[in-house]
Amino acid sequence: MSEATVGTDPLRVDNCSIARTLGIVGEKWTFLVLREAFSGVRRFADMQAGTGAPRQVLSARLSRLVEEGLLRKVPYREPGQRQRDEYRLTEMGRDLYPIMVALMHWGDRYLADPDGPPVLLTHRGCGALIEQHFRCAQGHEVDGPRDVTPLPGPGAEPRATGTGA
Repeated sequence: MSEATVGTDPLRVDNCSIARTLGIVGEKWTFLVLREAFSGVRRFADMQAGTGAPRQVLSARLSRLVEEGLLRKVPYREPGQRQRDEYRLTEMGRDLYPIMVALMHWGDRYLADPDGPPVLLTHRGCGALIEQHFRCAQGHEVDGPRDVTPLPGPGAEPRATGTGA
């Protein structure tokens, strides 16, 4: 069983929200599918072209994302063709956008080509570059993990104590 310490009390973390999230999105092809979906790509062939994913891998990832509730299928039919499905982000899927932007900004900072990042995100309303910031509920800027104190949440469970071997 996994354990973590919050404050001075050891807690079980087998119900960890990070681990649960990674259980759904924690691999390369899933993030690339989500990248395409956030860019407005909806159709299988277009996602395959954008991600470079093998057909079976893409099909499995799309099915999993639909099953988990991050994408939903919407049927469409081109004239003279059979019915197919588009994949659209759900609210649950759209809520991953800040994570995708954070990954992109990290990659831009540490892994971009010497010429700079391949994509710049700008605000549609004014054209300014998008920045991410952490703020507490009182509006204070949070610079990083040293400014954060983890506390047990309502789903926290104390570690079982005992003298078992």
